[in-house]
Amino acid sequence: MRVLLLVLMAAIFVGAGILFGAFNPQAIRIDFDLFYVPANLGVALLVALFIGAALGGMAVTISIVWPLKSRLRKLSREQAAAARQHPTSPA
Repeated sequence: MRVLLLVLMAAIFVGAGILFGAFNPQAIRIDFDLFYVPANLGVALLVALFIGAALGGMAVTISIVWPLKSRLRKLSREQAAAARQHPTSPA
């Protein structure tokens, strides 16, 4: 059931992206000073959205997820060491 829901959501977002690109067919020119890239407005906006989401995800991963994972590993090692030093005896 969960896989079906994920596939349905992905299909909805892909369809929305296709419609967004179809309704914004204006030709634009993205200028990088040394060169330029001709593109459609809808495609350029979708690419910019994707790049922004990817960079945001990487920023969250680097600033929050990695420190929390290292802290969790450290606490797990400390807990394992404490369990080895003070084994519980069955009563």
